Amino acid sequence: MLEKVVALVKEVGQEVIMPRYLKVKRQYKSDGSFFTEADVTAQNVLFDGLRKIDAVPLLGEEMSREEQEIQWINGTDGLWSVDPIDGTSNFFNGLPYFSISVAYLVQGKSVLGVVYNPATHEMFYAQKGSGAFLNGVRLPLNTYVPDLKSAMANVDLKRLDRKLAATVAAYPPYASQRNYGASTLEWCYIAAGYFDLYLHGGQKPWDYAAGSLILSEAGGNMSGFDHDDYWAGTPWRRSVIAALDAKLFTQWRDWVRANR
Repeated sequence: MLEKVVALVKEVGQEVIMPRYLKVKRQYKSDGSFFTEADVTAQNVLFDGLRKIDAVPLLGEEMSREEQEIQWINGTDGLWSVDPIDGTSNFFNGLPYFSISVAYLVQGKSVLGVVYNPATHEMFYAQKGSGAFLNGVRLPLNTYVPDLKSAMANVDLKRLDRKLAATVAAYPPYASQRNYGASTLEWCYIAAGYFDLYLHGGQKPWDYAAGSLILSEAGGNMSGFDHDDYWAGTPWRRSVIAALDAKLFTQWRDWVRANR
């Protein structure tokens, strides 16, 4: 199954998404967020291909909330979770930091995950119990572990509550911070060891389903803001505190919770 999903995602990335790079118009959803024709076309092609691999319910970002909830409920014993283009703003503006994300979930938890940036040809993938990889190389790539005060963090400030966001911005416990606007790749960059710390205030299933498995299979550590069990709580707004190294993760988690 993993090989088939990797092949499908690569094909969609190169034949559907990249030919539309910098060539599509912005369209708006009812909630004010925007999408492009490339998002919709890529999701349709992915859905068609995934049905041939395993005909279980399909959950996609480019669906109505009602459809998404129905698919989630019906997909307990098997569910595809798809983000056809994560980082649509980057894609639209020409920044080469966006990805396709596909995960397979059973009982609400990921057992297979693929994240692909077609602009840079970075293919991250994992299957539960089999490790995580980038283009055939086992993750993590960088195993250096800094102190918390010298760490590099990936933090999405706009999805944090005001108090925590203000504290992180004014008094960060780490040395440096980045955020490039594509959650699925953020997970993978933590798994690779490119970033040391990760913080996000609320993600949908297609944001975390593939990446969380890739981080876990790379040996990473993660929790929610309120639960040590990352998978506890609502699947529709899942917070994340994460780090590759266990000791660093504990320090980071404790700091975040103390400053909420």
